[in-house]
Amino acid sequence: MTRTDYFHDPAAPTPNSIKVAVSAVVKDELGRILMIRRTDNDMYSIPGGALEAGETVSEAVVREVKEETGIDVRITGMVGVFSNPDHVIAYDDGEVRQEFSICFHADPIGGELRTSDESKEVEWIAPQELSSRDIHPSIALRIEQSLNRGDTPYFT
Repeated sequence: MTRTDYFHDPAAPTPNSIKVAVSAVVKDELGRILMIRRTDNDMYSIPGGALEAGETVSEAVVREVKEETGIDVRITGMVGVFSNPDHVIAYDDGEVRQEFSICFHADPIGGELRTSDESKEVEWIAPQELSSRDIHPSIALRIEQSLNRGDTPYFT
């Protein structure tokens, strides 16, 4: 399924859904950040996805990171809650979603890098190299908050 992100765009379609999403800023021992290149919009992102019925948000983060990257993680804290009505995601099935994501800090504890149906590239990227990647502003905000706010969760 393809997606189109609208960010502060007056021509964006009106949202018809809100779903709980989770994501994680995973840093290795060198301070590099685990990033994927998405298959649905070709942009770089931190791993994440939708909460499924029957799981906690922590379980969802661990599952999503593993599914998209091959890396096992341990949640270490919360980056924040990101909800911006000016960030709208339109899918080709007609769903138009308003952003709502709970983002966590996580440490890698095992696994090996691999791609998936949702990630065409998976790599560890040094923070100073992020500016050379095509990263959506909402994801860049999550990374910035993770790197600069410490243990104080961000929220809108």
